[in-house]
Amino acid sequence: MADPGVNYDMNDPELKYLVVDRKLINDPTAQADWTAKRLVWIPHDVHGFVAASIKKEKFDELEVEIVETNKRCVVAKDDVQKMNPPRFSKVEDMAELTCLNEASVLHNLKDRYFSGLIYVSNTIYMFLPANI
Repeated sequence: MADPGVNYDMNDPELKYLVVDRKLINDPTAQADWTAKRLVWIPHDVHGFVAASIKKEKFDELEVEIVETNKRCVVAKDDVQKMNPPRFSKVEDMAELTCLNEASVLHNLKDRYFSGLIYVSNTIYMFLPANI
């Protein structure tokens, strides 16, 4: 996320492609809704991963309902990836994700891209050679 010690001017036009106004994303009702739905990522043939809500647990399998289509299916627990809470939506530094997995990283990249945000952290400059 954006550096908590820095006060960003959200009216600065240069920040619109990098920083997300966290006040708009940190919604307590969205957090409660996310917790109640028990959302996870499941593999999908076309989209890579899709959001699904856990409905039943059976030994090594889960019955889930795909969020967008309301279609139910059974998947192996090993194929399910945890989803991050809504407060991590469009996070600038993906190392801060609580669930750092393939599905969450891809979703964050897609979410930032379609919102017109640069999808790499500005902390990457610390690792670049000085002559660049």
